[in-house]
Amino acid sequence: MKIGTRDMILVSLFAAICVVAAMISKYGGEAVVPFSMLPLIAMLAGILLGSKLAALSFLIYVMIGLVGIPVFASPPYGGLGYLLKPSAGFLFGFIAGAYVIGFIVERVGRHTFGVYMGAMVAGLAVIYAIGLPYMYVVLNYYVGAAVSVSAALKVGFFPFIGFDFIKAFIGAGLALKISQRLASSKA
Repeated sequence: MKIGTRDMILVSLFAAICVVAAMISKYGGEAVVPFSMLPLIAMLAGILLGSKLAALSFLIYVMIGLVGIPVFASPPYGGLGYLLKPSAGFLFGFIAGAYVIGFIVERVGRHTFGVYMGAMVAGLAVIYAIGLPYMYVVLNYYVGAAVSVSAALKVGFFPFIGFDFIKAFIGAGLALKISQRLASSKA
Protein backbone atom coordinates (compact mmCIF):
# COMPACT_ATOMS: atom_id res chain seq x y z
CA MET A 1 0.00 0.00 0.00
CA LYS A 2 1.54 3.26 -1.12
CA ILE A 3 0.73 6.24 1.07
CA GLY A 4 0.95 9.79 -0.23
CA THR A 5 1.70 12.94 1.71
CA ARG A 6 -1.98 13.79 2.20
CA ASP A 7 -2.70 10.31 3.58
CA MET A 8 0.29 10.49 5.93
CA ILE A 9 -0.98 13.78 7.29
CA LEU A 10 -4.51 12.44 7.80
CA VAL A 11 -3.27 9.24 9.49
CA SER A 12 -1.01 11.29 11.77
CA LEU A 13 -3.84 13.69 12.54
CA PHE A 14 -6.16 10.88 13.60
CA ALA A 15 -3.40 9.27 15.69
CA ALA A 16 -2.96 12.64 17.43
CA ILE A 17 -6.73 12.93 17.94
CA CYS A 18 -6.60 9.48 19.61
CA VAL A 19 -4.01 10.81 22.06
CA VAL A 20 -6.18 13.83 22.88
CA ALA A 21 -9.27 11.63 23.32
CA ALA A 22 -7.36 9.34 25.69
CA MET A 23 -5.98 12.28 27.67
CA ILE A 24 -9.52 13.49 28.25
CA SER A 25 -10.39 10.01 29.56
CA LYS A 26 -7.60 10.17 32.16
CA TYR A 27 -9.72 12.50 34.26
CA GLY A 28 -12.79 10.28 34.33
CA GLY A 29 -11.81 8.31 37.41
CA GLU A 30 -10.56 4.76 37.85
CA ALA A 31 -12.44 1.88 36.26
CA VAL A 32 -11.59 -1.51 34.79
CA VAL A 33 -12.58 -0.04 31.43
CA PRO A 34 -12.39 3.77 31.39
CA PHE A 35 -15.00 5.87 29.63
CA SER A 36 -13.48 7.02 26.37
CA MET A 37 -14.13 8.99 23.22
CA LEU A 38 -11.88 6.58 21.31
CA PRO A 39 -14.84 4.58 19.92
CA LEU A 40 -16.14 7.77 18.31
CA ILE A 41 -12.71 8.53 16.87
CA ALA A 42 -12.46 4.97 15.51
CA MET A 43 -15.87 5.31 13.87
CA LEU A 44 -15.02 8.66 12.31
CA ALA A 45 -11.61 7.41 11.14
CA GLY A 46 -13.20 4.38 9.48
CA ILE A 47 -15.56 6.51 7.45
CA LEU A 48 -13.35 9.50 6.70
CA LEU A 49 -10.04 7.71 6.10
CA GLY A 50 -11.21 4.35 4.76
CA SER A 51 -10.36 0.92 6.05
CA LYS A 52 -6.58 0.77 5.67
CA LEU A 53 -5.72 4.31 6.69
CA ALA A 54 -8.11 4.21 9.66
CA ALA A 55 -6.57 0.98 10.94
CA LEU A 56 -3.10 2.44 10.36
CA SER A 57 -3.91 5.56 12.38
CA PHE A 58 -5.02 3.46 15.36
CA LEU A 59 -2.08 1.07 14.94
CA ILE A 60 0.29 4.04 15.14
CA TYR A 61 -1.50 5.31 18.25
CA VAL A 62 -1.23 1.89 19.93
CA MET A 63 2.43 1.46 18.94
CA ILE A 64 3.28 4.92 20.30
CA GLY A 65 1.78 3.87 23.62
CA LEU A 66 3.40 0.45 23.70
CA VAL A 67 6.89 1.89 23.19
CA GLY A 68 6.38 3.80 26.43
CA ILE A 69 5.01 7.21 25.54
CA PRO A 70 2.16 7.91 28.03
CA VAL A 71 -0.79 8.21 25.63
CA PHE A 72 -3.27 5.68 27.05
CA ALA A 73 -6.25 6.50 29.23
CA SER A 74 -5.26 4.78 32.48
CA PRO A 75 -2.10 3.91 34.43
CA PRO A 76 0.56 2.97 33.43
CA TYR A 77 -0.45 5.21 30.46
CA GLY A 78 2.14 3.56 28.20
CA GLY A 79 4.67 0.76 27.83
CA LEU A 80 4.37 -2.96 27.24
CA GLY A 81 2.97 -3.39 30.76
CA TYR A 82 -0.25 -1.88 29.46
CA LEU A 83 -0.91 -5.17 27.65
CA LEU A 84 -1.65 -6.67 31.06
CA LYS A 85 -4.47 -4.21 31.71
CA PRO A 86 -7.98 -5.61 31.27
CA SER A 87 -8.92 -2.74 28.94
CA ALA A 88 -5.94 -3.21 26.57
CA GLY A 89 -7.92 -5.50 24.27
CA PHE A 90 -10.16 -2.60 23.36
CA LEU A 91 -7.15 -0.87 21.80
CA PHE A 92 -6.81 -3.76 19.37
CA GLY A 93 -10.57 -3.67 18.91
CA PHE A 94 -10.33 -0.03 17.81
CA ILE A 95 -7.84 -0.98 15.10
CA ALA A 96 -10.07 -3.76 13.79
CA GLY A 97 -13.29 -1.80 14.29
CA ALA A 98 -11.99 1.21 12.34
CA TYR A 99 -10.96 -1.15 9.53
CA VAL A 100 -14.37 -2.86 9.42
CA ILE A 101 -16.23 0.45 9.38
CA GLY A 102 -14.13 1.72 6.51
CA PHE A 103 -14.42 -1.59 4.67
CA ILE A 104 -18.21 -1.59 4.86
CA VAL A 105 -18.51 2.00 3.64
CA GLU A 106 -16.04 1.33 0.81
CA ARG A 107 -17.93 -1.78 -0.31
CA VAL A 108 -21.40 -0.27 -0.11
CA GLY A 109 -20.24 2.84 -1.92
CA ARG A 110 -23.14 5.03 -0.78
CA HIS A 111 -22.69 7.82 1.67
CA THR A 112 -25.90 7.98 3.67
CA PHE A 113 -26.68 8.24 7.35
CA GLY A 114 -28.06 4.68 7.33
CA VAL A 115 -24.93 3.21 5.75
CA TYR A 116 -22.71 5.09 8.18
CA MET A 117 -24.80 4.06 11.17
CA GLY A 118 -24.84 0.42 10.08
CA ALA A 119 -21.08 0.43 9.55
CA MET A 120 -20.54 2.02 12.95
CA VAL A 121 -22.71 -0.56 14.70
CA ALA A 122 -20.75 -3.32 12.97
CA GLY A 123 -17.52 -1.63 14.05
CA LEU A 124 -18.74 -1.46 17.64
CA ALA A 125 -19.53 -5.19 17.49
CA VAL A 126 -15.94 -5.86 16.41
CA ILE A 127 -14.51 -3.59 19.12
CA TYR A 128 -16.47 -5.42 21.82
CA ALA A 129 -15.81 -8.85 20.25
CA ILE A 130 -12.09 -8.25 20.74
CA GLY A 131 -12.10 -6.15 23.90
CA LEU A 132 -14.43 -8.20 26.09
CA PRO A 133 -12.73 -11.61 25.70
CA TYR A 134 -9.33 -9.97 26.25
CA MET A 135 -10.65 -8.31 29.41
CA TYR A 136 -12.12 -11.61 30.62
CA VAL A 137 -8.84 -13.47 30.08
CA VAL A 138 -6.71 -10.81 31.79
CA LEU A 139 -9.07 -10.54 34.76
CA ASN A 140 -9.26 -14.30 35.24
CA TYR A 141 -5.76 -15.47 34.37
CA TYR A 142 -3.50 -12.53 35.15
CA VAL A 143 -5.30 -10.49 37.80
CA GLY A 144 -6.81 -13.65 39.31
CA ALA A 145 -10.19 -12.06 39.88
CA ALA A 146 -12.26 -15.16 38.93
CA VAL A 147 -14.79 -13.12 36.97
CA SER A 148 -17.75 -14.77 35.26
CA VAL A 149 -18.83 -13.88 31.74
CA SER A 150 -21.87 -12.04 33.11
CA ALA A 151 -19.69 -10.09 35.54
CA ALA A 152 -17.33 -9.16 32.70
CA LEU A 153 -20.32 -7.89 30.70
CA LYS A 154 -21.46 -5.85 33.72
CA VAL A 155 -18.04 -4.20 33.91
CA GLY A 156 -17.06 -3.84 30.25
CA PHE A 157 -20.23 -3.84 28.16
CA PHE A 158 -23.45 -2.69 29.82
CA PRO A 159 -22.12 0.61 31.23
CA PHE A 160 -20.79 1.62 27.80
CA ILE A 161 -22.95 0.24 25.01
CA GLY A 162 -25.69 2.86 25.32
CA PHE A 163 -23.15 5.68 25.20
CA ASP A 164 -21.42 4.01 22.26
CA PHE A 165 -24.69 3.92 20.31
CA ILE A 166 -25.12 7.63 21.05
CA LYS A 167 -21.54 8.19 19.82
CA ALA A 168 -22.38 6.18 16.68
CA PHE A 169 -25.48 8.29 16.04
CA ILE A 170 -23.55 11.54 16.52
CA GLY A 171 -20.61 10.18 14.55
CA ALA A 172 -22.79 9.11 11.61
CA GLY A 173 -24.34 12.57 11.41
CA LEU A 174 -20.99 14.30 11.75
CA ALA A 175 -19.30 12.03 9.19
CA LEU A 176 -22.16 12.58 6.75
CA LYS A 177 -21.79 16.36 7.02
CA ILE A 178 -18.00 16.16 6.65
CA SER A 179 -18.15 13.79 3.68
CA GLN A 180 -20.78 15.97 1.97
CA ARG A 181 -18.60 19.03 2.55
CA LEU A 182 -15.55 17.22 1.16
CA ALA A 183 -17.52 16.03 -1.89
CA SER A 184 -18.79 19.56 -2.61
CA SER A 185 -15.30 21.04 -2.28
CA LYS A 186 -13.96 18.55 -4.85
CA ALA A 187 -16.69 19.42 -7.35
